Amino acid sequence: MLSYARPRVVVSKCLGFEACRWNGDIIHDDFVARLGQFADYLPVCPEVEIGLGVPRKPIRLISSAGGIRVFQPDTDLDHTDEMRRFCKKHLESLAAIDGFVLKNRSPSCGPYDVKIYHGPQRGAASQKGKGVFGGVAQERFPHAAVEHDGRIRNFSLREHFLTKLFTLASLREVAASGSMGCLVQFHSANKLLLMAYNQQQMRVMGRIVANPGGQSFATVVANYGQSLSQAMKRGARYTSHINAIEHIMGYFKKQLNTSEKQFFGELIEQYRQGRTPLSALLAVLHSWVVRYDNPYLAAQTYFAPYPLELVDISDSGKGRDLN
Repeated sequence: MLSYARPRVVVSKCLGFEACRWNGDIIHDDFVARLGQFADYLPVCPEVEIGLGVPRKPIRLISSAGGIRVFQPDTDLDHTDEMRRFCKKHLESLAAIDGFVLKNRSPSCGPYDVKIYHGPQRGAASQKGKGVFGGVAQERFPHAAVEHDGRIRNFSLREHFLTKLFTLASLREVAASGSMGCLVQFHSANKLLLMAYNQQQMRVMGRIVANPGGQSFATVVANYGQSLSQAMKRGARYTSHINAIEHIMGYFKKQLNTSEKQFFGELIEQYRQGRTPLSALLAVLHSWVVRYDNPYLAAQTYFAPYPLELVDISDSGKGRDLN
């Protein structure tokens, strides 16, 4: 059975930790609650941290010639400087962060989809952008898994977030071990997952692990992490999944009969046409892994990249991949 590293996740404090929304509310988020069983949370509310209090008059982001400003229309106060100071100091104090789950549309926390107004007046036109904390967080931790509580309801976005989050947490443990052998083992266990995400980067990462130049472990694992981030920048495409699935099927070409091969070929075609979920194909493949006792495939994270307890087939039908 696979074991999982515990990700370190920065989360908006209003998502189940404290009643600190501008109106004094707390948001009980089921996803955040479930993920909390397997992750270590670092809750934060930037607006409270800079002294705005609870409840408080709402703030908004305003575009200006000097950049984005944090403005409180009801008090006519500008909180840009203290907000930016807090974000920089707080994020620089954190180490080894694997991901962020931030409040949707929050002018402080929002990682994207945040309204940025063209003026302080009511009814001013707006565009979409990043909240102050959400933006600085992505600059400080450019490789982390990042989502907000709105998009995380989308099945594909949630699956990609969790896959990336737990993969990064596992690599962090490998880096802390200082062991080249652990890095080789990590790459081997994640080979099919990486194939499903980005086969080109998978090959690059294989060459990094081979380390023909005899570089230090610190250099090798840093380069590997950069390449992993590039590989998992976006969710895996269905064509890449099919490539990985057909590769796995090749391990059983001598054991399967003609009818089994035909059945699975038809299943792949149904998946290609969007009429069968990926999980159906992986379940069949996994049954063959167990049946034919293939230890290499049994150790592959591709079949379960994050804890089974976090699997949720619900889908809001909303959300776009903006990463």
